[in-house]
Amino acid sequence: MKKYLGILGLLTVTVIWGGGFVASDMALETLTPFQIMAVRFLIAAVIMTLLGAKQIKTISKEEVRCGFWLGAALFGGFALQIIGLQYTTPSKNAFLTATNVVIVPFIALVIYRKRIEVRSLIGAGMAVVGAGVLSLKEDFSIGLGDGLTLLCAVCFALQIFLTGEYVGRIRPAVLNFLQMTAACILSAGGLLLSGDFVFDPSTRSLLAVLYLGVVSTTITYLLQTVSQKYVDETKSAIILSMEAVFGTFFSVVLLHESVTVRMLAGSALILAAVLVSEVSFKKKDQQLL
Repeated sequence: MKKYLGILGLLTVTVIWGGGFVASDMALETLTPFQIMAVRFLIAAVIMTLLGAKQIKTISKEEVRCGFWLGAALFGGFALQIIGLQYTTPSKNAFLTATNVVIVPFIALVIYRKRIEVRSLIGAGMAVVGAGVLSLKEDFSIGLGDGLTLLCAVCFALQIFLTGEYVGRIRPAVLNFLQMTAACILSAGGLLLSGDFVFDPSTRSLLAVLYLGVVSTTITYLLQTVSQKYVDETKSAIILSMEAVFGTFFSVVLLHESVTVRMLAGSALILAAVLVSEVSFKKKDQQLL
Protein backbone atom coordinates (compact mmCIF):
# COMPACT_ATOMS: atom_id res chain seq x y z
CA MET A 1 0.00 0.00 0.00
CA LYS A 2 2.82 2.42 0.89
CA LYS A 3 4.44 1.76 -2.48
CA TYR A 4 1.27 2.83 -4.31
CA LEU A 5 0.94 5.91 -2.12
CA GLY A 6 4.56 6.71 -3.01
CA ILE A 7 3.78 6.36 -6.72
CA LEU A 8 0.70 8.59 -6.31
CA GLY A 9 2.83 11.16 -4.51
CA LEU A 10 5.41 11.18 -7.31
CA LEU A 11 2.67 11.53 -9.95
CA THR A 12 1.30 14.52 -8.06
CA VAL A 13 4.79 16.02 -8.16
CA THR A 14 4.92 15.64 -11.97
CA VAL A 15 1.66 17.55 -12.45
CA ILE A 16 2.90 20.43 -10.28
CA TRP A 17 6.30 20.47 -11.98
CA GLY A 18 4.57 20.51 -15.37
CA GLY A 19 2.99 23.81 -14.37
CA GLY A 20 6.40 24.95 -13.16
CA PHE A 21 7.72 25.23 -16.74
CA VAL A 22 4.98 27.72 -17.55
CA ALA A 23 5.51 29.58 -14.26
CA SER A 24 9.25 29.86 -14.97
CA ASP A 25 8.54 31.23 -18.43
CA MET A 26 6.20 33.85 -16.92
CA ALA A 27 8.72 34.78 -14.22
CA LEU A 28 11.43 35.34 -16.85
CA GLU A 29 9.37 38.18 -18.33
CA THR A 30 10.69 40.66 -15.75
CA LEU A 31 13.19 38.68 -13.64
CA THR A 32 16.59 37.11 -14.34
CA PRO A 33 17.28 33.38 -13.80
CA PHE A 34 19.30 33.86 -10.62
CA GLN A 35 16.75 36.30 -9.18
CA ILE A 36 14.04 33.68 -9.68
CA MET A 37 16.15 30.92 -8.13
CA ALA A 38 17.28 33.00 -5.16
CA VAL A 39 13.67 33.93 -4.31
CA ARG A 40 12.18 30.46 -4.88
CA PHE A 41 14.81 28.69 -2.75
CA LEU A 42 14.68 31.38 -0.06
CA ILE A 43 10.93 30.81 0.23
CA ALA A 44 11.45 27.05 0.34
CA ALA A 45 14.27 27.29 2.91
CA VAL A 46 12.18 29.50 5.22
CA ILE A 47 9.18 27.16 5.05
CA MET A 48 11.38 24.10 5.60
CA THR A 49 12.93 25.83 8.62
CA LEU A 50 9.49 26.41 10.14
CA LEU A 51 8.34 22.85 9.42
CA GLY A 52 11.45 21.14 10.78
CA ALA A 53 12.40 23.59 13.57
CA LYS A 54 12.69 20.90 16.29
CA GLN A 55 14.71 18.43 14.21
CA ILE A 56 17.04 21.08 12.77
CA LYS A 57 18.46 21.72 16.26
CA THR A 58 20.29 18.38 16.13
CA ILE A 59 21.95 18.14 12.72
CA SER A 60 24.95 15.86 12.27
CA LYS A 61 27.98 16.42 10.03
CA GLU A 62 26.87 13.57 7.77
CA GLU A 63 23.47 15.20 7.30
CA VAL A 64 25.12 18.52 6.41
CA ARG A 65 27.36 16.80 3.87
CA CYS A 66 24.49 14.89 2.26
CA GLY A 67 22.23 17.94 2.27
CA PHE A 68 24.89 20.07 0.59
CA TRP A 69 25.47 17.63 -2.28
CA LEU A 70 21.74 17.20 -2.78
CA GLY A 71 21.26 20.98 -2.81
CA ALA A 72 24.19 21.45 -5.20
CA ALA A 73 22.67 18.96 -7.66
CA LEU A 74 19.29 20.67 -7.34
CA PHE A 75 20.85 24.11 -7.89
CA GLY A 76 22.73 22.89 -10.96
CA GLY A 77 19.60 21.39 -12.45
CA PHE A 78 17.42 24.46 -11.96
CA ALA A 79 20.15 26.94 -12.97
CA LEU A 80 20.82 25.17 -16.27
CA GLN A 81 17.10 24.60 -16.86
CA ILE A 82 15.96 28.18 -16.36
CA ILE A 83 18.92 29.69 -18.24
CA GLY A 84 18.23 27.23 -21.06
CA LEU A 85 14.56 28.26 -21.05
CA GLN A 86 15.65 31.71 -22.21
CA TYR A 87 16.84 30.16 -25.49
CA THR A 88 14.27 27.41 -26.12
CA THR A 89 10.55 26.77 -25.68
CA PRO A 90 8.88 25.51 -22.46
CA SER A 91 7.73 22.28 -24.13
CA LYS A 92 11.21 21.42 -25.48
CA ASN A 93 12.68 22.39 -22.12
CA ALA A 94 10.25 19.99 -20.43
CA PHE A 95 10.89 17.02 -22.70
CA LEU A 96 14.67 17.38 -22.77
CA THR A 97 14.65 17.58 -18.97
CA ALA A 98 12.80 14.25 -19.00
CA THR A 99 15.87 12.49 -20.38
CA ASN A 100 17.09 12.33 -16.76
CA VAL A 101 15.15 9.07 -16.49
CA VAL A 102 17.69 7.17 -18.58
CA ILE A 103 20.67 8.88 -16.95
CA VAL A 104 19.95 7.63 -13.41
CA PRO A 105 21.04 4.00 -14.06
CA PHE A 106 24.31 5.24 -15.60
CA ILE A 107 25.03 7.32 -12.50
CA ALA A 108 24.50 4.16 -10.45
CA LEU A 109 26.99 2.40 -12.76
CA VAL A 110 29.66 5.07 -12.29
CA ILE A 111 29.25 5.44 -8.52
CA TYR A 112 28.39 1.90 -7.38
CA ARG A 113 29.25 -0.19 -10.45
CA LYS A 114 25.64 -1.35 -10.62
CA ARG A 115 24.92 -3.25 -13.81
CA ILE A 116 22.71 -1.63 -16.45
CA GLU A 117 19.73 -3.61 -17.70
CA VAL A 118 18.97 -4.11 -21.39
CA ARG A 119 15.79 -2.06 -21.12
CA SER A 120 17.74 0.87 -19.69
CA LEU A 121 20.17 0.78 -22.63
CA ILE A 122 17.30 0.61 -25.13
CA GLY A 123 15.54 3.45 -23.36
CA ALA A 124 18.72 5.53 -23.32
CA GLY A 125 19.19 5.05 -27.05
CA MET A 126 15.61 6.03 -27.81
CA ALA A 127 15.85 9.08 -25.54
CA VAL A 128 19.02 10.26 -27.30
CA VAL A 129 17.35 9.90 -30.71
CA GLY A 130 14.25 11.69 -29.44
CA ALA A 131 16.33 14.51 -27.99
CA GLY A 132 18.12 14.80 -31.34
CA VAL A 133 14.86 15.02 -33.30
CA LEU A 134 13.56 17.60 -30.84
CA SER A 135 16.62 19.82 -30.61
CA LEU A 136 19.10 19.30 -33.48
CA LYS A 137 19.05 21.91 -36.23
CA GLU A 138 19.25 21.20 -39.96
CA ASP A 139 23.08 21.31 -39.85
CA PHE A 140 23.06 18.85 -36.90
CA SER A 141 24.14 21.53 -34.44
CA ILE A 142 22.29 21.85 -31.14
CA GLY A 143 20.82 25.09 -29.87
CA LEU A 144 22.28 26.70 -26.75
CA GLY A 145 19.04 26.37 -24.81
CA ASP A 146 18.65 22.70 -25.72
CA GLY A 147 22.25 21.92 -24.79
CA LEU A 148 21.90 23.59 -21.40
CA THR A 149 18.65 21.72 -20.79
CA LEU A 150 20.32 18.38 -21.52
CA LEU A 151 23.02 19.24 -18.96
CA CYS A 152 20.28 20.15 -16.48
CA ALA A 153 18.84 16.65 -16.99
CA VAL A 154 22.16 15.19 -15.78
CA CYS A 155 21.96 17.30 -12.60
CA PHE A 156 18.35 16.31 -11.94
CA ALA A 157 19.23 12.65 -12.47
CA LEU A 158 21.96 13.03 -9.84
CA GLN A 159 19.48 14.70 -7.47
CA ILE A 160 16.99 11.83 -7.87
CA PHE A 161 19.75 9.26 -7.36
CA LEU A 162 21.13 10.99 -4.26
CA THR A 163 17.64 11.39 -2.77
CA GLY A 164 17.16 7.63 -3.06
CA GLU A 165 20.53 7.07 -1.40
CA TYR A 166 20.07 9.51 1.49
CA VAL A 167 16.38 9.23 2.36
CA GLY A 168 16.82 5.88 4.07
CA ARG A 169 19.26 7.20 6.66
CA ILE A 170 18.55 10.94 6.98
CA ARG A 171 15.42 12.52 8.43
CA PRO A 172 13.26 13.91 5.56
CA ALA A 173 12.62 17.27 7.28
CA VAL A 174 16.34 17.81 7.91
CA LEU A 175 17.32 16.60 4.43
CA ASN A 176 14.89 19.00 2.74
CA PHE A 177 15.92 21.92 4.96
CA LEU A 178 19.60 21.39 4.12
CA GLN A 179 18.87 20.79 0.44
CA MET A 180 16.89 24.03 0.07
CA THR A 181 19.33 26.03 2.19
CA ALA A 182 22.30 24.88 0.10
CA ALA A 183 20.43 25.66 -3.14
CA CYS A 184 19.46 29.09 -1.75
CA ILE A 185 23.07 29.96 -0.80
CA LEU A 186 24.38 28.84 -4.19
CA SER A 187 21.62 30.83 -5.95
CA ALA A 188 22.52 33.92 -3.91
CA GLY A 189 26.16 33.42 -4.95
CA GLY A 190 25.10 33.20 -8.59
CA LEU A 191 23.04 36.38 -8.16
CA LEU A 192 26.04 38.23 -6.72
CA LEU A 193 28.30 37.11 -9.55
CA SER A 194 25.72 38.04 -12.21
CA GLY A 195 25.21 41.53 -10.75
CA ASP A 196 21.45 41.39 -11.33
CA PHE A 197 20.54 43.59 -8.37
CA VAL A 198 17.64 45.54 -9.91
CA PHE A 199 14.54 43.73 -8.66
CA ASP A 200 11.37 45.07 -10.31
CA PRO A 201 9.01 42.16 -11.02
CA SER A 202 5.59 42.53 -12.60
CA THR A 203 2.61 41.15 -10.68
CA ARG A 204 2.49 38.21 -13.10
CA SER A 205 6.17 37.38 -12.55
CA LEU A 206 5.87 37.77 -8.77
CA LEU A 207 2.90 35.39 -8.60
CA ALA A 208 4.83 32.93 -10.78
CA VAL A 209 7.84 33.01 -8.41
CA LEU A 210 5.55 32.50 -5.40
CA TYR A 211 4.08 29.43 -7.12
CA LEU A 212 7.59 28.15 -7.84
CA GLY A 213 8.74 28.69 -4.26
CA VAL A 214 5.74 27.43 -2.30
CA VAL A 215 4.13 24.83 -4.55
CA SER A 216 6.68 23.75 -7.17
CA THR A 217 9.59 23.59 -4.71
CA THR A 218 8.54 23.25 -1.05
CA ILE A 219 5.53 20.97 -1.49
CA THR A 220 6.93 18.89 -4.34
CA TYR A 221 10.31 18.13 -2.74
CA LEU A 222 8.67 17.17 0.53
CA LEU A 223 6.44 14.81 -1.45
CA GLN A 224 9.38 13.49 -3.47
CA THR A 225 11.51 12.80 -0.42
CA VAL A 226 8.75 10.97 1.46
CA SER A 227 7.60 9.06 -1.65
CA GLN A 228 11.12 7.85 -2.50
CA LYS A 229 11.24 5.99 0.80
CA TYR A 230 8.90 3.48 -0.87
CA VAL A 231 9.89 3.72 -4.56
CA ASP A 232 13.46 3.05 -5.78
CA GLU A 233 15.43 5.73 -7.61
CA THR A 234 15.14 4.26 -11.12
CA LYS A 235 11.36 3.86 -10.94
CA SER A 236 11.11 7.29 -9.33
CA ALA A 237 12.98 8.82 -12.27
CA ILE A 238 10.65 7.10 -14.72
CA ILE A 239 7.54 8.39 -12.94
CA LEU A 240 8.95 11.90 -12.46
CA SER A 241 9.79 12.16 -16.16
CA MET A 242 6.05 12.40 -16.82
CA GLU A 243 6.43 16.08 -15.95
CA ALA A 244 7.38 16.51 -19.61
CA VAL A 245 3.88 15.52 -20.69
CA PHE A 246 2.26 17.95 -18.28
CA GLY A 247 4.83 20.64 -19.13
CA THR A 248 3.91 20.43 -22.80
CA PHE A 249 0.19 20.30 -22.00
CA PHE A 250 0.32 23.46 -19.88
CA SER A 251 2.57 25.22 -22.43
CA VAL A 252 0.05 24.61 -25.21
CA VAL A 253 -3.04 25.40 -23.12
CA LEU A 254 -1.78 28.40 -21.12
CA LEU A 255 0.94 29.88 -23.34
CA HIS A 256 -0.66 28.88 -26.66
CA GLU A 257 2.60 27.37 -27.86
CA SER A 258 2.32 25.97 -31.37
CA VAL A 259 2.78 22.24 -31.85
CA THR A 260 4.94 20.99 -34.75
CA VAL A 261 5.31 17.52 -36.26
CA ARG A 262 8.98 17.48 -35.24
CA MET A 263 8.04 18.38 -31.65
CA LEU A 264 5.48 15.57 -31.54
CA ALA A 265 7.91 13.03 -33.05
CA GLY A 266 10.77 13.89 -30.70
CA SER A 267 8.50 14.05 -27.67
CA ALA A 268 6.90 10.70 -28.55
CA LEU A 269 10.34 9.06 -28.79
CA ILE A 270 11.39 10.41 -25.40
CA LEU A 271 8.10 9.34 -23.82
CA ALA A 272 8.45 5.89 -25.42
CA ALA A 273 11.99 5.69 -24.01
CA VAL A 274 10.58 6.34 -20.55
CA LEU A 275 8.03 3.56 -20.95
CA VAL A 276 10.55 1.10 -22.43
CA SER A 277 12.85 1.72 -19.48
CA GLU A 278 10.10 0.36 -17.23
CA VAL A 279 9.16 -2.69 -19.36
CA SER A 280 9.78 -5.91 -17.48
CA PHE A 281 10.89 -8.70 -19.81
CA LYS A 282 10.09 -12.35 -19.22
CA LYS A 283 12.48 -14.06 -16.83
CA LYS A 284 15.05 -11.67 -15.46
CA ASP A 285 16.30 -8.68 -17.44
CA GLN A 286 19.67 -9.34 -19.00
CA GLN A 287 22.48 -7.15 -17.80
CA LEU A 288 25.09 -5.89 -20.21
CA LEU A 289 27.45 -3.77 -18.12
